[in-house]
Amino acid sequence: VQLQAFGGGLVQAGGSLRLSCAASGRTFSAYAMAWFRQAPGKEREFVAVSTWSGGITYYADSVKGRFTISRDNAKNTVYLQMNNLKPEDTAVYYCAAKTGGIAYYTVQTAYNSWGQGTQVTVSS
Repeated sequence: VQLQAFGGGLVQAGGSLRLSCAASGRTFSAYAMAWFRQAPGKEREFVAVSTWSGGITYYADSVKGRFTISRDNAKNTVYLQMNNLKPEDTAVYYCAAKTGGIAYYTVQTAYNSWGQGTQVTVSS
């Protein structure tokens, strides 16, 4: 599956953004979908994941209660709604897809496909 992430931008602290990740190719609904992010000078880290149905989601502690992952399998799209953004959320955000369910969802090498990334910048 090919992935394309978009929706990033510049926002003030406390603001909101919604990222989208459009998938094409193989059956989108067969994949668990996740978002990762990489801040300048830091390693890429897990943000959120959703099972193929959207019925199970997990979040990094740093975004829990502020970010929401959702998906629309009819549109082959996964979303990341980000509210109450903080300067420390500044990063390039990547979407990723994996087969084999939600196991090892924080392990980057478990993912089969990655999008190109979209920049999110939060100003203080």
